[in-house]
Amino acid sequence: MALNAPLAGFAALLVVLGLATQAAAQAAPPASRRGGVPSLAPLVNRVTPAVVNIATRGRVRGGGSSEGESERGPSSSQRRVAGIGSGVIVDAKNGYVLTNHHVVRRADQILVRLKDGRVLRARVIGSDAGTDIAVLQIRASGLAALPLGDSDKLQVGDYVLAVGNPFGLGQTVTMGIVSALGRTGLSPRGYENYIQTDASINPGNSGGPLVDLRGRVVGINAAIIGRRTGGTGIGFAIPTNMARRVMYQILRYGNIRRGRLGVVIQDLTPAVARQIGVPIGPGAVVREVQPNTAAARAGIRQWDLIVAVDGARVRDAGGLRSRIGTMRVGDRVRLRVVRAKVPRTISVVIGPAAR
Repeated sequence: MALNAPLAGFAALLVVLGLATQAAAQAAPPASRRGGVPSLAPLVNRVTPAVVNIATRGRVRGGGSSEGESERGPSSSQRRVAGIGSGVIVDAKNGYVLTNHHVVRRADQILVRLKDGRVLRARVIGSDAGTDIAVLQIRASGLAALPLGDSDKLQVGDYVLAVGNPFGLGQTVTMGIVSALGRTGLSPRGYENYIQTDASINPGNSGGPLVDLRGRVVGINAAIIGRRTGGTGIGFAIPTNMARRVMYQILRYGNIRRGRLGVVIQDLTPAVARQIGVPIGPGAVVREVQPNTAAARAGIRQWDLIVAVDGARVRDAGGLRSRIGTMRVGDRVRLRVVRAKVPRTISVVIGPAAR
């Protein structure tokens, strides 16, 4: 029997939904089928003990507000503020917690609540405003931790979970997909390479993990579009690989000492692609090499197209800036460069930032 147009459309939708459910079931861990029905409950039960709620108190001068804070007391040059956020334990033995810089930047007291109800004092090991990453430490036995995944392997369409403390309601899990990669332009002064997701992220989720269906942290939730309303379906997370590099510097050196290549770069536009004789695609074009810099010493030239750093693909100029911006002075990196249509590898020792 032939279906009329509305019924045919509905049938097609059921097929699409069935295929999506089947794909989710295949991508999820084997334990995520309960009674023959796909379920994320086993995954959630494994992930959530490592996610913490963060409450902060501090003092600020004058006005201003931060995520979830409430101001109390009479107006004065200094105000007491309280804030909320989230974090994820990434090292159970040492009690290291990853969160956002903006969650703890004004704090003189930080309390961390675990899923089991314990409340612990935390101290800031280090914090980096440029990437919006902070590392905290808590001391307790029986902590759970999540492994850090490889965010460079994410693809648009991958399923992800966002876990955190939205609006201070308590631990909450939402699901969505990776909507886009390499997003920039949210904070011009920062180092950006955001993962965009439609998993619901709201004030209070900041610092919590974005998790893949294997239970690995692939991002640290950081920002939303339409902050006053939230829940717009457009949220942003800092890629785990960026967070890992910042955490490594903080734990090893106690601070971030950024270096630079010494180049002026831009995205590869169709006009520039025609000019240098390459197909349009990912990469960052060197518009200028500054004298007496790491790039100049390594032999990088104007109009070189940088397509990878240490084997990781460079999507655009913002992505290259963010990757180099999380490297330390003295680090040696391998740049994959296309020059006059010929690929080559150039080794560069990251130099000090300009003064």
